[in-house]
Amino acid sequence: MPYFKPFNVIIVGFDGVLGSALTGALDLFSFTGVSWQRFLDETVEPRFKVQIASLGGVDIRCSNRLIMQAHCDIRQVTDCDLLLIPTIGDSIDKVLSQNAELLVHIKRLASTKADIASNCSGAFFLAKAGLLDGKVATTHWGYANKFKADFPLVDLQENQFVTQSKSQSQEQSGNIFCAAGGSAFYDLGLLLIERYCGREISTQVAKTQIIDSKRGNQNSYTNVTLHKPHADQLVQQVQEFIEENFRQVIQVSHLAAMVNVTPRTLNRRFQAAVTMRPIEYIQAVRIEQAKRLLELGDVTIKSLACQVGYDDISSFTRLFKRATELTPKEYQEKFSRLAI
Repeated sequence: MPYFKPFNVIIVGFDGVLGSALTGALDLFSFTGVSWQRFLDETVEPRFKVQIASLGGVDIRCSNRLIMQAHCDIRQVTDCDLLLIPTIGDSIDKVLSQNAELLVHIKRLASTKADIASNCSGAFFLAKAGLLDGKVATTHWGYANKFKADFPLVDLQENQFVTQSKSQSQEQSGNIFCAAGGSAFYDLGLLLIERYCGREISTQVAKTQIIDSKRGNQNSYTNVTLHKPHADQLVQQVQEFIEENFRQVIQVSHLAAMVNVTPRTLNRRFQAAVTMRPIEYIQAVRIEQAKRLLELGDVTIKSLACQVGYDDISSFTRLFKRATELTPKEYQEKFSRLAI
């Protein structure tokens, strides 16, 4: 059996944190590569090393008065793959004012390769640290008016379950994710597990945890496994256009004209940045969305093809099988989260 080096996850702990959000994140990531394997009597291989980090490594008093022991001092964390900011359970203003030093370390770790993710009111930490200025974000609908008043430079999308912001900085290669709150954390968790471990592992977790992932609009992060970090902003602009318009007819010549380069130059820069040509990226985004739709429930092949931008069903089926080595029907039977 292959050995997988676990990804390093740091969960930020602070007094006033919502206990269920803290322990839920700890459980969800700690048991990835564990629960499913135990059920099937397979070798257990944890995919994440998860630690709770607090200032000074001190114990954490949750909003429900539960005392949690931290694993480490966030001041001594030099890097991680994923930094999670759980929900604030007490007064938001009080918690933020009492954790000004914590903001320093969130910003410090955000300047590395790490992905950053917040749940519910945890987004206030990211906004207070200035990490969401000019970016899309979401939080619990009950905090939306306060968030907009406190942080007018953030593009708050309170109707979204999960948002993803791509870094425009060469210093920071990670992405910033926000979940709306409550059970939206599970959508975010599955998204992040898929980002690091692939779709099959994410599906295993959804099945073992009995998570219904059919809620909300997922189109905003269909490309999570495709959009690898790179510094070419022209290619990023074209990627974002493709991801928002993949259902429409897209010509590479039109993409090139949109960013004022020749098709040949666009092809070359795409190859250098994401190791595929624009036409291949369009197809990949469409196939990723088709996979997700097949996993989430019943859909006919004809309607599926139309939903991801193909009029020719046979062409779509051929491309799907080339990408997955399965027909759409075979893929759905194998990976649908409705089946176990």
